[in-house]
Amino acid sequence: MAKVERTLNGDFNQILNRIETGIVNGSMSATLEDRSDFMYEDARCSVRVFERYSYTGSNRVSLSVTLFQKGMGPICMSAITSGGSQAMFFKLNTFGEEAFLNKLLELL
Repeated sequence: MAKVERTLNGDFNQILNRIETGIVNGSMSATLEDRSDFMYEDARCSVRVFERYSYTGSNRVSLSVTLFQKGMGPICMSAITSGGSQAMFFKLNTFGEEAFLNKLLELL
């Protein structure tokens, strides 16, 4: 598992759209598996779960991205990957997870 957390500035909708479009178009096997959006008063939270095939690991990896903003404040982003190992009890190969996360970082 790999994780990145960042504080972003900009338009929430534009950042979310850039992430969705960039991840799906950045790999021929990437898909947006599901999404969830919440609003409460002046707070907003969006969760996106992507999946793609990792040629290096010969398996599928997932990427969960959460954006949160209160009012017009900064946007908090958390991105976590999972599924990039073939071992039963511990992780041997996390190249696919790291590559997926690096794609997100390129978009930001």
